[in-house]
Amino acid sequence: MEGSEKSQLRRRFRRTRRLSLPEATAGIVAVARRELPGRVPPGRHLGLYWPLTQEPDLRILAEQAPWPMALPAVRPGAGLIYLPWSPGDPLGPDACGIAAPLEGTPLEPETLALLLVPALAVSPAGLRLGSGGGWYDRLRADPRWRAVPALAVLPAACVAATLPLDPWDIPFSGWLDEEGLHWIGPAAENIATHEPTGPLKAVATALCQDQLSHPLRCWT
Repeated sequence: MEGSEKSQLRRRFRRTRRLSLPEATAGIVAVARRELPGRVPPGRHLGLYWPLTQEPDLRILAEQAPWPMALPAVRPGAGLIYLPWSPGDPLGPDACGIAAPLEGTPLEPETLALLLVPALAVSPAGLRLGSGGGWYDRLRADPRWRAVPALAVLPAACVAATLPLDPWDIPFSGWLDEEGLHWIGPAAENIATHEPTGPLKAVATALCQDQLSHPLRCWT
């Protein structure tokens, strides 16, 4: 459902995030510092993100973490990919105008231990409300990427009781806010490993095709 209901929810939670983020940011960073180190095996990457206005900024993790980092980038014809990144590496705007590494080979999903993804809202079931571009939906339609645990990052005030469910929505493994790290289910690895079948598989295929047909439709 990409109509008026989600548009209204985006306006509502964009305002909620804007008002709550100044007080929540320090707590979100503290939780990330405390909870993430033991969840990234040696040699695996942590999928971070380059924050836009009013998104939680976790880049400080890259200055202190013992594991390699990766940033998402949108490339025409390739969709959303992840590239290796370290502080000081050259960055430039990707196809959506967001800072991304200028060099590097796209990472395979098996090289990432965890994805951190900004969100406007998330439900206790793991449904994420983003800005509407659909890039993460299309990425995670691939079973290999869906097997990578993914956490929404947002203030606790943006946790919604319920959110609309579209056929292509794939629940996240949980979320991270200033109150803690909230896994859905007994273990992150068990959350999103099911390959879609039937109608959902058809929708996932359509999403991948749509990504190639509309490579510059961005989430901003």
